[in-house]
Amino acid sequence: MDTVLRIGTRGSALALAQAEETRRRLIAAHPALAAPGAVEIQIVRTTGDRVQDRPLSEIGGKGLFTKEIEDGLLDGSLDIAVHSMKDMPTRLPDGLIIGALLPREDPRDALFARDTALTGPASLAALTPGAVVGTSSLRRQAQLLALRPDLQVVPFRGNVDTRLAKLDAGTVDATLLALAGLRRIGRADRVSAVLDPQEMLPAVAQGAIGIECREADDRIRALLAPIHDRDTGDRVAAERALLAALDGSCRTPIAALAELGPGDTLTLISRVALPDGSEMHEDRRGGHRSEAARLGTEAGEALRRRIGPRFLAG
Repeated sequence: MDTVLRIGTRGSALALAQAEETRRRLIAAHPALAAPGAVEIQIVRTTGDRVQDRPLSEIGGKGLFTKEIEDGLLDGSLDIAVHSMKDMPTRLPDGLIIGALLPREDPRDALFARDTALTGPASLAALTPGAVVGTSSLRRQAQLLALRPDLQVVPFRGNVDTRLAKLDAGTVDATLLALAGLRRIGRADRVSAVLDPQEMLPAVAQGAIGIECREADDRIRALLAPIHDRDTGDRVAAERALLAALDGSCRTPIAALAELGPGDTLTLISRVALPDGSEMHEDRRGGHRSEAARLGTEAGEALRRRIGPRFLAG
C-alpha cells in the first residue's frame, strides 16, 4: 500500500479494542496492510467523552459520541471510523455510510450486583426491595421499572472500571452493562448474571461494530468489502429500520433484537416504553432475511400506531 489507512476511534479501552479488531481483520484480508505504518489508529476525543456529569439524553443524545470523528471523515483527515453501532444516530451525515459491519458479539445485557443486594442467585428478581440500580440508559431504566417498580434507578456514567469501582464502594447496589463490550476488553469475569432478552431486550444494534467511511471513496469501500459480515448486516438493518421508523433518540426507550433462524428466516422483537416503566408495547414479527429493512420499518410503524405522542416526545 502506498497510502496510510487512518482509523478514527474514541480513546476508551473498548473503542481501542474495536479499532484493533478492525485493523486485524483488514490486515488478514489485505496482507499489504501489515507493512509497518500502513495502518494508523487515531484517537478522537468526543463531546460524549468530555461530558461525564449528565445523562446523554440531557446533552444531545447519541451523536455526541460520533460528531468529531465524522468531522474527520468529512474533512479527509480520517479514512474510516470504528463505532459501536448502538451509539450511532439513526441518520448519518450526508456523504457518509456504514461500509462494513464486523461479526456481532453477544448482544445481551449483563447484571453486576453486590452480594448484599441479592436475596438468592443473581438475577433482577433477586435484587432486594428498593435496591439502587445505576444506569444512564433510559431503555434499561424503563424495562427495569416495568419488571421491578420498587427499584430505585439513578444516573450512572463512566467507563467500565469507574462504574465497577462505584459499585464496589456501595454508591449503587447494582448496574447493567453490555456483555459484548465486557467480552471485548476481557472483563466479563465479574458478571453476576447474563440477562435473558425476554426480560431485558438489548439496545438497537448492541454488540455490533460498524465501520463508517465516505460514500464516494471507492478505494476504502473496496478495502472494507471483504470484512463485512452479512449476518450482522441483515440483523442490524432490521433493528435500525425500526429505529428510523420510530424516529427514536436517546430520549426514547426503544429496544430491539433481530435473530436469524433456519431457512434464512429473520425474527424481530421490539419494544417501546415510557421511561418510568409504567407502559410498554412490544412487537414480534418474522420473514425472510432479504426483507430485514422492511420488517423493521413495518414493526416501527405498527408500534407508532399503538403508542401515544408522549412516548416519542423529544
